[in-house]
Amino acid sequence: MAHRLAIIGCGDMEDAHRQVFDELGDRIEIIGTADVVLERARAAADALGAPRAVTDYTELLDEADACLIVTPHDLHHEMGMRCLAAGKHVLMEKPMAITEQQCLELIHAADEAKRTLMTAYPMRFHPVVTRLRELVAEKPLGEIFQISIYTEQHTEHPPGHWIRSAARLGGGQLFSHGCHYVDLLLWMLGRPVRGTHLGSRLGTPWMEWEGTSNASIEFESGAVGYHFGTWGARATRHGYAIHVHCEKGMLEGDLTNGMLYAHHGFDGEAPRGGLSGRLSPDPATASVLLQVPANSKHLGGELVHFVDCLDSGAPPLTDGPGSLQGLRVIWRLYEAERRGVIADLSGLGLDQDWDQAGLDALPGQASRMP
Repeated sequence: MAHRLAIIGCGDMEDAHRQVFDELGDRIEIIGTADVVLERARAAADALGAPRAVTDYTELLDEADACLIVTPHDLHHEMGMRCLAAGKHVLMEKPMAITEQQCLELIHAADEAKRTLMTAYPMRFHPVVTRLRELVAEKPLGEIFQISIYTEQHTEHPPGHWIRSAARLGGGQLFSHGCHYVDLLLWMLGRPVRGTHLGSRLGTPWMEWEGTSNASIEFESGAVGYHFGTWGARATRHGYAIHVHCEKGMLEGDLTNGMLYAHHGFDGEAPRGGLSGRLSPDPATASVLLQVPANSKHLGGELVHFVDCLDSGAPPLTDGPGSLQGLRVIWRLYEAERRGVIADLSGLGLDQDWDQAGLDALPGQASRMP
């Protein structure tokens, strides 16, 4: 029997999810859409074949088994708690919520209701990323000492848009978008030890907090993870890319073009000239490991996983506790940046204890909201 899904928040639904829901076939029945702008709800309902479009999401709860919440971040907690109290499973658009306490309340509410709570981190299900993570574990090119993730884009919403507000967003570019990639670094490299963050509004004056973010994290293995993200790019060579530096070469996930490469090591110093000017890898020194359709968020894998978890009762790959640990890393990085110190990130691995308050703050410091 199909799971009856209510979609709450329709700003990006028509383009991003239409094909995905078509591919799920009879596993999902969309019973209605909700948005504060009725025209948006109606457009999404028409595109997705839903029979109802409303402005009050609670009108859909009696008919739904599960809810997909795609709303401004500051609304996630209230809406998630309401849906869980009504006995609904929840797929929550990232980030789960904007404070540690809100996240803990959502996780505990899901446990008490015996309902699935999953955070929407679609990059975990991108075929290039999933294969890259397997290779990180297999180490075909030897030990890994650095993973660098680049996300360069131009994101400038009009005046008055909620994303410009630090209070509604929960922070800046690192919190809103970098949370995807902090999550990936924790997933690939394990337990974090310490880290730093530097962000800037320069180039993105429309943002209240940083629009450009540089986060570096050291892990127990000795490897370093790095994420550079900007919403101010006027041009880019990286686009969306993951570089895994190994003892015998480099693995490259070109997410923009849907390509996964293995770059073979060279003897001695790096060749001078040529490398930085190539538009694509040299076949003499690189192998194509995987190619998938480009320009896709690959949301299908995420939604299929959610439905699989509903069918089996298994916990989602991006469950509440793991998602909370990634946000705690970000909150500690922000706090250390404010204080001008290196952040202590110990105790925040995805496999480490999560069920206590105050882990969002640096040890010995009071918890602080972004």
